[in-house]
Amino acid sequence: MITRRKTRQIRLGNVKIGGDAPLTVQSMTKTDTRDVQATLLEIWALEAAGCDIVRCAVPVREAAEKLGEIKRQIRIPLVADIHFNYKLALIALEQGVDGLRLNPGNIGGKQFVQQVVNVAKEKKIPIRIGVNAGSLEKDLLARYGGPTPDGMVESALRHIRILEDCNYPEMKVSLKASDPLMMIEAYRMLADQVDYPLHLGVTEAGTPGVGTIKSAVGLGALLSEGIGDTVRVSLSADPTEEVRVGIDILKSLGLRTGGLTFVSCPSCGRADVDLVKLAKEVEDEFRGLNEEIHIAVMGCEVNGPGEARAADIGVAGGRGIGLIFKNGEVIRKVPEKDIVKAMREEVDRFIAERKATRAAAPADDD
Repeated sequence: MITRRKTRQIRLGNVKIGGDAPLTVQSMTKTDTRDVQATLLEIWALEAAGCDIVRCAVPVREAAEKLGEIKRQIRIPLVADIHFNYKLALIALEQGVDGLRLNPGNIGGKQFVQQVVNVAKEKKIPIRIGVNAGSLEKDLLARYGGPTPDGMVESALRHIRILEDCNYPEMKVSLKASDPLMMIEAYRMLADQVDYPLHLGVTEAGTPGVGTIKSAVGLGALLSEGIGDTVRVSLSADPTEEVRVGIDILKSLGLRTGGLTFVSCPSCGRADVDLVKLAKEVEDEFRGLNEEIHIAVMGCEVNGPGEARAADIGVAGGRGIGLIFKNGEVIRKVPEKDIVKAMREEVDRFIAERKATRAAAPADDD
């Protein structure tokens, strides 16, 4: 059982972060924010994938001015990503965003930070301080001989103190690096010094293959220690893939429930079906499924039946056939070529039956 680190709690729209709130999964659009339709299509896809919070880049005034139009047509909290120009933060706040991502130390003098804080405070909009190993202050790079966990933490504390001096503790903090070990150490150090919620991420993790591994190592290590309140997986891929990986990391640690749980065996010389091909086909078939369901694909008679029985819907391969399991019982035997189709039929039937059962259940008088 993981004991979560105790933190302050903030709120982005209707989503709570920190304290006893569930961990959330974030992503960032890869579109030009000035292109409202393209940005909306990407956000709607992220919503469907289970994303809890979305961030949009705001490099220019026109992008900031489009945020209100975007915000009105989405259902999840919207965060504006701001660098250097405090006026963009003010416009974003006027447009009704739910959060800001900026570093107080690089948007000008304290008077500009105070202007942003005054509006944020009035609207109760939290600010994320985002420290990145690749963009540390020059004096810190010189002092520590390059990016280091100590330098990252010192940078974060500088920005935190600016907001604290402005009497605005509504913040969360990230300490991202492309090196999982560096970010793990930085987050551990900062977690001992402040009680603000932490946004976890391995930045610039790479393509889905290596990026998923690096993210699972970095996020998994910290989450298993109770450190972290919200996560973003950074992949060179469709942002929905970031959400899928983030959700899977949380689910693997028992920190999130719901959605699809998919398991498959690695295959071996005992397999009587082309297990690798079958597992890929089944995973692709149900990739977009957000219903809470456990699906298993197994290849032989040794571990297959047991694992398949533990799933809501499962298949255990035999010589040229597949045994389809539902709630632990064999319900069908189908030819190998028809396994995916049969799995789809049974999954759809399982979900429909569960919905019907819930609809027929007596209402809770409380």
